[in-house]
Amino acid sequence: MQWYVVASLLTILTSSQGILTTLSQSNGGYKYDYATVPFLAEVYKLIVSAVLLWRECKRSPPPKMTTEWKSVRLYPIPSIIYLIHNNVQFATLTYVDTSTYQIMGNLKIVTTGILFRLFLKRKLSNLQWMAIVLLAVGTTTSQVKGCGESSCDSLFSSPIQGYLLGILSACLSALAGVYTEFLMKKNNDSLYWQNVQLYTFGAIFNLARLVLDDFRSGFEKGAWWQRLFNGYSITTWMVVLNLGSTGLLVSWLMKYADNIVKVYSTSMAMLLTMLLSVFLFNFKPTVQLFLGIIVCMMSLHMYFAPPSTLVDLPLTVKSAPESAVKVSVDQRTDSRASS
Repeated sequence: MQWYVVASLLTILTSSQGILTTLSQSNGGYKYDYATVPFLAEVYKLIVSAVLLWRECKRSPPPKMTTEWKSVRLYPIPSIIYLIHNNVQFATLTYVDTSTYQIMGNLKIVTTGILFRLFLKRKLSNLQWMAIVLLAVGTTTSQVKGCGESSCDSLFSSPIQGYLLGILSACLSALAGVYTEFLMKKNNDSLYWQNVQLYTFGAIFNLARLVLDDFRSGFEKGAWWQRLFNGYSITTWMVVLNLGSTGLLVSWLMKYADNIVKVYSTSMAMLLTMLLSVFLFNFKPTVQLFLGIIVCMMSLHMYFAPPSTLVDLPLTVKSAPESAVKVSVDQRTDSRASS
């Protein structure tokens, strides 16, 4: 399967995630415990990966599966980073409003490119760096409502702690993605075996969070297994399946593509979500939204298009030296003949 097919599917699923989550609400709230959704998504990814690994093992030759503890012990690290990132998110939202947080979240586009270069030693051309910066500018532009509104005042009125935590959140998000790519490409192990290890620890950490929430609340809402399917509807199950399928696609991109492709997919998904919200939730489109889409499309073309399609190169550059040599030889021959 080509990477752009997977990236397109990831864009569609990511854009529908927020819409499905909104549709799963009832009277502006959730009838189910939304903390159980990530846990079930991790279990779903683990089951799918285990089944695919079992089918792969039945083939000949069997896939490569490194079982050394030195390799396995690296897989809890992404879950730990995401766990810290989630707590930083909540801390950030205590200092800044939601719109400011969304705009600051676009910093992860640039931080992903920087960590991509530093840790994975992947070189990017100047044109690609310009494209990444343009993508961050385009997504930010699409989220700004207007300089004449109060939202612009709130963007620059938050305390310094909020901005520092927002930057930390963007760095942690980028670090988790870059580290996962490093992990998936570290050896030639089967993708499904790597997923089994990754999602096993993901399920364990999400389960630990549910148990910790029980102790914090004093079991007021019951134990976690009693809340697991309570209030679930068809739309809620679609949210679980969507979130799990998104994770599986991301792991495929980390194995066979890279983080930049994932960043573009998720950024385009955000713009697609805003466009779909115009028809589904009576969201009023703004000029900034359309400007942001245009800038993001330019960025997409700049990053992935061949340089020859972006810059017009003279067709006679290669033939120029040969013609110059020929002229020089002809001149020498004429001078000798005249003498």
